[in-house]
Amino acid sequence: MEKNVQPPPLRSLDDFILGSARFAVPDIRNFERLNNRIINNLLYYQSNYFLSVIIFLAVVGYVQPMQLFLGATVVTLAFLGFVWAAENQASVRRFRRTHPSLSLTAILGASYLFLTVLGGVAVFLFGIAFPILLVLIHASVRLRSLKNKLENKLESIGLKRTPMGLLLEALGQEQEAGS
Repeated sequence: MEKNVQPPPLRSLDDFILGSARFAVPDIRNFERLNNRIINNLLYYQSNYFLSVIIFLAVVGYVQPMQLFLGATVVTLAFLGFVWAAENQASVRRFRRTHPSLSLTAILGASYLFLTVLGGVAVFLFGIAFPILLVLIHASVRLRSLKNKLENKLESIGLKRTPMGLLLEALGQEQEAGS
């Protein structure tokens, strides 16, 4: 039985970045643990990340609306093209599962090259890539709480379906979530 996609609640500012939030520099030698921390934080704080990106994009969109629209269109098309190729080409699917970071880099790199040709590099870098970078930095350094682990376990066993869970699944990371 397929569950409907449910957006998770917005986490409190205190939990997200203020008082009770705990941060630590990740051990980059243990890539599996770092990947696990990032994925689980992406799932737990997805509403906060989404709101942060929307606010940042609104500011950039106010200053450069046409370039932001063009950049968002290019990145969306590159992502959809990659997902389509991964679903229809076994070699792309294997690459996506074995090299998720390179897959994301390929999508952003293809978008960057296309936007370079069109001249929208600055808007792409600051309007789209910068918020993604901030999200990945937060997800990397934010330590997980017991509540975070419980919510991620519910997502991983299929009791809850969230937008970030679907995105991670499309990027071939569903087996990592909830670990």
